[in-house]
Amino acid sequence: MTIKYLHTMVRVRDLEASKKFYCDLLGLVETKRIDRPEGKYTLVFLAPPGGGPGDEVELTFNYEDEGDLGEARNFGHLAYRVGNIYEVCQRMMDGGVTINRPPRDGHMAFVRSPDNISIELLQEGDPLPPQEPWASMPNTGKW
Repeated sequence: MTIKYLHTMVRVRDLEASKKFYCDLLGLVETKRIDRPEGKYTLVFLAPPGGGPGDEVELTFNYEDEGDLGEARNFGHLAYRVGNIYEVCQRMMDGGVTINRPPRDGHMAFVRSPDNISIELLQEGDPLPPQEPWASMPNTGKW
C-alpha cells in the first residue's frame, strides 16, 4: 500500500480577504483554481513559492452562505517555516492582522486567518535574537 499527503482544506467565507491574508501577507502563491458554478463552489490551492502538492492548502469557498463557521479547535493549525519571522509578522501586522502569539523568542508566532484558522509561523534555522517590539509584546486572544 502507498499513501501520500496531498493538502489541507479550510473553508473560507470571503475568498478575496482570505487570498489577501494567505498570498499578500503570508507569502503563498496560487497554484491551481477550480471553479464549479454548477456545484456552487470554488477551490483555490495555495503553496509556498516553488511548492506544489504536499505543500498546499486548499481554500474552499461555497457560494451559499454557510453561517458562522465557528472555531473548531479540534482542527489545530497550519504551520509554515519562514525565512525571517520578524519581517513576516511585521508585514502581517501592517496588513491589519493581529499577532496573537508574538515571536518573542525569535522562533515561533501564531496568527489567525480571516476565518479564524490558527497559523503557526516557525523561524527557519536557529531562532533570531530577541528584538522589539516583539520581545515585550503580550499574547492577544487565542491561537
